[in-house]
Amino acid sequence: MTRDPLARLRDPAAIRARCAAITAAVEQGRSGWFKLDRSRLPEVAQRVAALTRERFPDLRIPYHSRWRHFEAGGVNRKAELDAHLAGRDAAQVARAYIDLTVVSVLLDAGAGPQWRYREDAGPIDALALPVHRQQGDELLAMLGQASGGVVPAPAASGGAATSGPEAITGTLYARSEGLAVASFRGFLAGVFSDRPDDPLRADGRALKRLDTAALRALFQAGPSNPMVGLEGRAALLAQLGEVLEQQAAAQGGEARPGRLYDALVAVAAADPNAPGATPGVSASTVLGMLLRDYASIWRSGSRVLGMPAGDVWPHPWAGAACGPAGAEGTYAPTDHATAGWVPFHKLSQWLTYSLLEPLGWAGVPVVGLEALTGLPEYRNGGLLLDMGVIVPRAASDLARTWKPSDEFVVEWRALTVSLLDELAAHVRTELGASAQELPLACILEGGTWAAGRQIAQELRGGAPPLTIDSDGTVF
Repeated sequence: MTRDPLARLRDPAAIRARCAAITAAVEQGRSGWFKLDRSRLPEVAQRVAALTRERFPDLRIPYHSRWRHFEAGGVNRKAELDAHLAGRDAAQVARAYIDLTVVSVLLDAGAGPQWRYREDAGPIDALALPVHRQQGDELLAMLGQASGGVVPAPAASGGAATSGPEAITGTLYARSEGLAVASFRGFLAGVFSDRPDDPLRADGRALKRLDTAALRALFQAGPSNPMVGLEGRAALLAQLGEVLEQQAAAQGGEARPGRLYDALVAVAAADPNAPGATPGVSASTVLGMLLRDYASIWRSGSRVLGMPAGDVWPHPWAGAACGPAGAEGTYAPTDHATAGWVPFHKLSQWLTYSLLEPLGWAGVPVVGLEALTGLPEYRNGGLLLDMGVIVPRAASDLARTWKPSDEFVVEWRALTVSLLDELAAHVRTELGASAQELPLACILEGGTWAAGRQIAQELRGGAPPLTIDSDGTVF
C-alpha cells in the first residue's frame, strides 16, 4: 500500500505538537496578535468544575458527543430511534447509528445567532425529501411520525395509530441542539435515504441530491429564520455522497457512512494502536480512517502537497514536529514535507468523539481516548478569551470578521488546543479525579464547552467573542 503523504498531519499527536510550537512562540512574545495570562487558569478551572458539579453531581460525566445534543430538552430520542429500529440485527442497528451520527455532525457548524428550530412544527417539509419520495400516504405518515405528531400508521403495517413522545413540547432549539434535533427528525423522516422501504439510513444517492433548498426546508430556515452556511453544508453532504459511492464501487458494500462499522470490525482485533490485549480500536485509528476516507469532502479546507487536507492551515511557527514516533516506529517525530501546517480536524475529531458511544453499543469499544485533543472552536476557545487566558493585543481585533485561514484565527485555535490540556489538569485537581477517571472527552462535556456557552450568554447574549466568515463546514 502506498504511504499516505499526509498521514502525519492526520495523527492527533501532530495536532498537539504543532499547536505546542505556536503556543511556545506566543509565550516568547513573538506574536503580534496575542499574549497569555496563565494566572487566570485556576479561576477558569474553578468555574468549569463548579458547572460540572452542577450538571453532573455524581461526576458520572458522559462523553462530549453529538448524542448529548440528541437529548436536548430532556427528550430520550435514542429510545425513540431504537423503537423504530426494533427487529434489526446488531450490525444493522450499528450502521443506522453511524449514518445518523456522521450526517448530523457534518451538519453541525455554526447556524448563526437568529436561527431556531421548532420540533413540533408539524410534518417536515416534503421539499427536504428526495424528489421521488415527495408524495404518497406512506411518506405523509413517516413525516408526521418523525415530527413527533399523531398520525395513522402506514397502510402496509396494518397497525393502529402511532403517537410521538409526550415529552416533545414545542421548545425552540437553537445552535448545536437545534441542528441535532432537526437532523434527527430528518433522519427519522428518511431525508437522507434513497430507499422508501428503509428510511432509517443515509446513502450516497440521497446525499448527492440534497441541495440548499432541501436543507432550508429541513431546518425551517427562511427570511424570518435565517441560517448561515446552508450552501456549504449542502455541498459537504453532496461530496460525502459522491465519496461513499466511489468507495462502494471500489470496495463493495453499501454506499453509506455505516460502512465504517464493517471496516472497524475488520481491523479491531489487529489494531496496532490498541494497547496490549484490549479489544476494540484506538481513537487515533478511528480519526485516521475518517480523515483518510473523507479527505476529499472538505471543499473549504487547505490543500497540502497538492492534496485536500481539510481543517489544516498555515502558520509561520507551526514547525515540523509530529509528536513522538509511532508505536512501531512508523515515522520520525518530524515531517519537513508538511512543515508550517497546523492540523486541527475539529469536525472530524468531534465526529470521532460522537462515534465513541455508537461503536461501544455495537461491541467495538474505542480505547486510547487521551490521544484526541480539545476542540478549537467558539465555545472552548471563547471561554479562554472571555476569561482572560488568551489576551488579544488589540481589543479591536475581536470586532473584525475573520476567515478560518487568517493567522489570527489559526493562532487562537492553536492556543486553545494547548491550553485545554493545561486547563484539564486544573479541573481534575478541583474535582479530585485522575486523568483515567476524567478524560478530556468528559471535561469538554462537563465542562469547558458548557462554560464557554454560559459566559458568552452572560456577556453577549450567547454570541461568540469573535466573528468568523465560515461556509458552515469548519465552525
